[in-house]
Amino acid sequence: MDLAFSEEQDMLRDAVRGLCDSAAESVRLLEDDPVGYDKDFWQGLASMGLTGLMLPADVGGSEMSLLDAVVVYEEFGRSLVPSPHFVSSVVAAGIINLAGSDEQRAAWLPRVASGEVVLSVAWLEPDNGWGPTGVRLPAVLAGEDDGMFVLTGTKRHVPFASSAERLVVPARTGDDPEAVDLFLVDPTADGITFTLQRTVAGDTQYRVDLDGVHVSSTDRIGETGAGWAALSKVVQDAIVLVAAQAVGAAEAAHALTTQYAKDRHQFDKPIGSFQAIGHYLADGITSIDGARVLVHHAAWTRDEGRDAATLAPMAKLFATSTCREVTGVAIQVHGGMGFTVECDAQMYFRRAKSWQLNWLDDARLEELIAAQILD
Repeated sequence: MDLAFSEEQDMLRDAVRGLCDSAAESVRLLEDDPVGYDKDFWQGLASMGLTGLMLPADVGGSEMSLLDAVVVYEEFGRSLVPSPHFVSSVVAAGIINLAGSDEQRAAWLPRVASGEVVLSVAWLEPDNGWGPTGVRLPAVLAGEDDGMFVLTGTKRHVPFASSAERLVVPARTGDDPEAVDLFLVDPTADGITFTLQRTVAGDTQYRVDLDGVHVSSTDRIGETGAGWAALSKVVQDAIVLVAAQAVGAAEAAHALTTQYAKDRHQFDKPIGSFQAIGHYLADGITSIDGARVLVHHAAWTRDEGRDAATLAPMAKLFATSTCREVTGVAIQVHGGMGFTVECDAQMYFRRAKSWQLNWLDDARLEELIAAQILD
């Protein structure tokens, strides 16, 4: 594996960093906001071809590799700019591209790639986990011949649901643990209600209640019972990008903490000269570099067409844990100021915990890794 980036990837990094820097002031303003993202920034992503990041060229996508996407997501993490890019351009569009019908691909992917529409994924349910048995919301046939399903239940922590043109909803269609289908659901349909949730990261997530929502069989993505396999395959790539985001955020938090340790003096010395703080910073940068190598290895392995079923969850598990630890140290080094809203350290700290909990939590990641090494 060549750990050096190409000239094109370095140029991509610089371009994305410049765009993110221009939107940095919006981060605090968009916390707990019903929309939750800057539409000018979204159009900036679209103009750079990033809303179609890994989508194929025949639907207007940029056909970037997963390693290219890692470059982009490290910058997203560094700047913490809120965006529906992950849930729309990566997960939802990835599912439609992988398992959708020709009609679904034609209807939605060009519009996602151009930035015209946002999609979201309504997956997690109250008191249920990220595994297949966590999907309990039933999809029941309304009749033998009308081809309609009825969905009743609750989904939580649905990102940017109020802005989504469609929700990708996993629903149970059988007793087998993986008997899960995916449906494209119109969020304006009768029987759907949204409730904005408060989250540790202050990002925009909704509780979505479905009460007898009718969905046509033509809006099912893929074959009957094949939804879990499609969702798992796409999410295996997606969690590498969550890991990349965590690496970028950890590096940025470490940099601002290091600078503070140089500038802040106590007993006529910079506090970074004291062993207790210096060793914390040394441990942090060591873990960050280790996490970055693991993330790049997972992305490179996937791009080479090799199996990343172990590396992808390992990357997410280690990178998000590292980000959580590094941002925790950032709070401690900044002292009481670190907990105030004026200090950037607390923003990184809160988002680090959110990334650790969302899109496969530690328990689910450990299950996946254990299954690979024990089987």
